[in-house]
Amino acid sequence: MAKPGGTYPDMTNQDTGYGQIIAHYEACLDRHGDSHLGVDWPNPQDADKRYRIMLDSIRRRDLPATLLDFGCGAGHLLQFIRDNGLTQIDYRGLDASAKFVALCRRKFPDATFHCQDILESAAAPAPADYVVLNGVLTEKCGMSDDAMLAYMEALLCAVWPLARKGMAFNVMSAQVDWRRDDLFHVPFDTMAGLVSGRLSRHFQFRQDYGLYEFTTYVYRDGNT
Repeated sequence: MAKPGGTYPDMTNQDTGYGQIIAHYEACLDRHGDSHLGVDWPNPQDADKRYRIMLDSIRRRDLPATLLDFGCGAGHLLQFIRDNGLTQIDYRGLDASAKFVALCRRKFPDATFHCQDILESAAAPAPADYVVLNGVLTEKCGMSDDAMLAYMEALLCAVWPLARKGMAFNVMSAQVDWRRDDLFHVPFDTMAGLVSGRLSRHFQFRQDYGLYEFTTYVYRDGNT
């Protein structure tokens, strides 16, 4: 798979570029184990809220649907799907971290999990009806804003061809009274320019669920 246009950090060293994001989440897992803290969510209630918001991107008329959980972490979205009896969603996960994928395969031996860095791999994963990226773009760790913006553009352009019908992802909101240097806050107009210019003109923003972030839903068509 050819890399998308534009520049983005080179993932040749786990301490530079987006490799440090992967290393950060693996350190969380080592420190806190298989829990919300192990994927760096502050509490389980907000984590569940994010899972619901991600799944809300799936339009009712598209059910049953296949779902690719891109950056699946510890597979908590699959657990949420099963706990809530969402049997019309056919799940598979993908993560660039071999440590997280190994954990998911132990927990869910009947599910499919792929270990792949889509920006480095020559082979693209199989498409799904919907792709979600939950928490993949909320933290930038030590990356600069410009480097993180370039990485986000490269990643979304690589993932969008895998979504037959729609995609959802979250970032930290710029509409806040405080910011942390390690979090990735994106203005609405910046995101709108990226999504409409590189992905699709059929999109919507959600910042109605009480967290300091927003979720973008992107669709192949405008028939909601």
